[in-house]
Amino acid sequence: MILITGASGSVGKAVLQEAIRKASKVRAMYRSKEEAAKAPSGCEVRLADYADKQSLGKALDGVTSVFVVCSPIPQLVELESNVVDGCKESGVKHVVLNSALGAGDYPKSFPGWHRKVEDKLKATGMSCTILRPNGFLQNIVAYNAPSIRSQGAFFAAMGDAKVSYLDIGDIAAVAVKALQGGAHSGKTYELHGPEAISDQELAKRISRVAGRAVNYVDIPESAQREAMLGLGMPEWQVTALLELQQYYKQGGGAKTDGLLKALIERQPVTLDQYLTANAREFRDQAASA
Repeated sequence: MILITGASGSVGKAVLQEAIRKASKVRAMYRSKEEAAKAPSGCEVRLADYADKQSLGKALDGVTSVFVVCSPIPQLVELESNVVDGCKESGVKHVVLNSALGAGDYPKSFPGWHRKVEDKLKATGMSCTILRPNGFLQNIVAYNAPSIRSQGAFFAAMGDAKVSYLDIGDIAAVAVKALQGGAHSGKTYELHGPEAISDQELAKRISRVAGRAVNYVDIPESAQREAMLGLGMPEWQVTALLELQQYYKQGGGAKTDGLLKALIERQPVTLDQYLTANAREFRDQAASA
């Protein structure tokens, strides 16, 4: 039995869908009845919370492999550690941890939090696989599309830093293969997309598929901080995001290699494929309504 935690989140949902396609026995874990009601067919459903060890124990009963993912929140280390402890106590055979790029060498922000969980997981002696994905293609729409629709531009303090974005569906394909353990046991996979591009180049690509002029505007980090706080984002989140951005500005996200293709045994989703499929998200408000 495979357990997919965080099944209502973007990554967890994709892993669950992939697991249902590829595995025979799948269980999905949700925090609320409302989210559980949306579970796809083909899986068992359990209600549990990372903060509730008793509910975790019930969700883990009879499970052999677990996919662990948590939202990027300050309690991440504590909550994921509860899952790791629960897996050990329940006799889980293999754990796949969704970590973050930079966890190997960047002590700040989300990578630093994830590294603490990685170290705890390894210390248990359980068989495990750690995934450290680069930036998600889906974040391009989530973070940039609103201002592109309203202003024809997106704003950040990224300079000419490059990122090799990858698709969440491709991460899910790796995760489900890794849940089988075997040759994936003990491995840490840093996952990169097939092409590294700057935000200036990203703006050009979006312009091409959207059929409108889109610009990237490089702004001071202080201005970006002020803008995010103005949107109502909590200070801890703003600081963590800007620290993560520093990692990318230092070149941490610019790597490309053939590992993702080798693991999923097909061509990864490209930036242009993703932008073409989501072109309407970047058009003006009236056209996209």
